[in-house]
Amino acid sequence: MTGLEMLGVVTLVLLTGVGSVLAAAETSLTHMRRARAAVLARGDRENGNGNGPGDNAAGDRTGLLLEVLERRSRYLGPILLLLLACQLGAAGLTAVIVSDRFGGGWVAPSLLVLLLVFFVAAEIVPKTWALTNTDAVAVRMAPLASGLSRIVPLRWVTASLVSLAERIAPRRTNGAGSAISEEELLAVADRALESQAIDEEEHELVESVIAFGDTLVREVMVPRPDMVTVGSDATITEAIEVAVRSGRSRVPVEGTGTDDLVGVVHAKDLMRAQFEGRGDDPVTGLARPTHDVPETKQADDLLRQMQAERFHLAVVVDEYGGTAGIVTMEDLLEEVFGEIVDEFDSEEPLTTPLADGAMLVHGRMPVDELDELLGDVLPDGDWDTVGGLLFDALGHVPAVGEGVELAGRRFDVEQVVGRRITRVRISAPTAR
Repeated sequence: MTGLEMLGVVTLVLLTGVGSVLAAAETSLTHMRRARAAVLARGDRENGNGNGPGDNAAGDRTGLLLEVLERRSRYLGPILLLLLACQLGAAGLTAVIVSDRFGGGWVAPSLLVLLLVFFVAAEIVPKTWALTNTDAVAVRMAPLASGLSRIVPLRWVTASLVSLAERIAPRRTNGAGSAISEEELLAVADRALESQAIDEEEHELVESVIAFGDTLVREVMVPRPDMVTVGSDATITEAIEVAVRSGRSRVPVEGTGTDDLVGVVHAKDLMRAQFEGRGDDPVTGLARPTHDVPETKQADDLLRQMQAERFHLAVVVDEYGGTAGIVTMEDLLEEVFGEIVDEFDSEEPLTTPLADGAMLVHGRMPVDELDELLGDVLPDGDWDTVGGLLFDALGHVPAVGEGVELAGRRFDVEQVVGRRITRVRISAPTAR
């Protein structure tokens, strides 16, 4: 082998090695999330004491990685262009060496061998390594990407080509190219649960927080029939009796009816007035203004409003201006953290399992919660509760004993109060 051929072989090996490094850089920087890089940078700031060069170097690399990911297309352009140049250069060099030494007939077989070698050494191995060690590889490759972007001719060429590609390729119109969807967040939480990075309760909390953003006030409010109120002609002593019997710390005050709520009285104000000997005074003298919100308001927006304006109870108004119900800060927090039960709560449970596989559910149980228990089998509709589901399925106010088949189960009405369904028996699933 001549010296020139030896130089060609060495160059071919170098091109393969450089290509493998560039392939690892491309894969790691493409799959690295900015949020994950921010976590790494914050960890370096919290764990590094800044006293040694290693701490400073780690912090510099993660900071540089954040910069690279902020303008990913700019930094990936030179890497992709050089990777392509390595592949084409290796192919051309192989063709020249083989043609000179063995003749043109061996060029095609040699390129096939090069394809297999390059595929393994400069594609599969480095990209697999980058995918399985994305954090570490991305941090190490950030200085390389930054350095290549500083080469002016290379930067100019890639910037021009990227600009041309952006004009040719269809553009996104929703502005959500780099946003993380709720489905992606849930998928990340699922993977974290599988890897035992978080436990089941933490996983449920993540799901609740995400679902809370899509929850309307009407889904968490205390409906109008369940409201506890006092009349405007009641005395302070009578209002205290209502608050004590119901276990409420805040009670709305009715004017001419439930659609005319003139204020809200607090139990602590009532007790203070009673202690001062004003028990026979009208309760309206202690009523505070109500906060009215539409039933279609987002629950998370209302929670922020309650925090900002410092109130704990809101009156929920329907589209006709009538009172649909009331909602408290506790109702909103329970939607995220689950039921908050204290020693004074005596509410009937929403579900009670039975020995034969059936269950009893309250008519006001949210349909989405029941659907989750049954395995996502219930029909969708404009109803929010089990009672609403049965009203729609039956087409009238049911009597005790009436029922309907839904999702392979029998739903039988066991208790009706007025026109409200308060207890439903759901049979065990039928065998198929």
